[in-house]
Amino acid sequence: MSEQANDTMPIRKTVTVPVTPQRAFELFTARIGEWWPLATHSVGEDQATGVVFGEGIGGSIVESLADGTTSVWGTITGWDPPHGVVYTWHAGTPVTEATSVEVTFTPGEQGHTVVELVHSGWDSRPDGSAARAGYETGWNPVIKHYARFAAVSGLPARAM
Repeated sequence: MSEQANDTMPIRKTVTVPVTPQRAFELFTARIGEWWPLATHSVGEDQATGVVFGEGIGGSIVESLADGTTSVWGTITGWDPPHGVVYTWHAGTPVTEATSVEVTFTPGEQGHTVVELVHSGWDSRPDGSAARAGYETGWNPVIKHYARFAAVSGLPARAM
């Protein structure tokens, strides 16, 4: 495989979470603002106050900043709860440089869910190789935050 091909290959990140696919999908989308590491992985960084994930095709993923402005990270292009979601991704870059992210939620053993994130479309960016390299490592803490949140969210409530 050539180095050029490697520079544009999709990034794949997989994690298994201790919740059903329906719950895993809901946590990833509707509750993204509770687990996404905004301080380190956002357009506004320390000025970021929240992020919401729109529902359904055409919905947007939007970051809110302390000054009241917003930044659109992407647009949902595929919506199939609880099986998967697909969206464009251009956080901090022009929409013309959007890549694509697909997240699938597959039933695993013992009520767990295998969550796979595939980030592709690097040829749409003028800095595709460098951007891909940054996201290759950049997705790791994001996925870890999600997995930790899902693990805590999957625990049964304790009686007080």
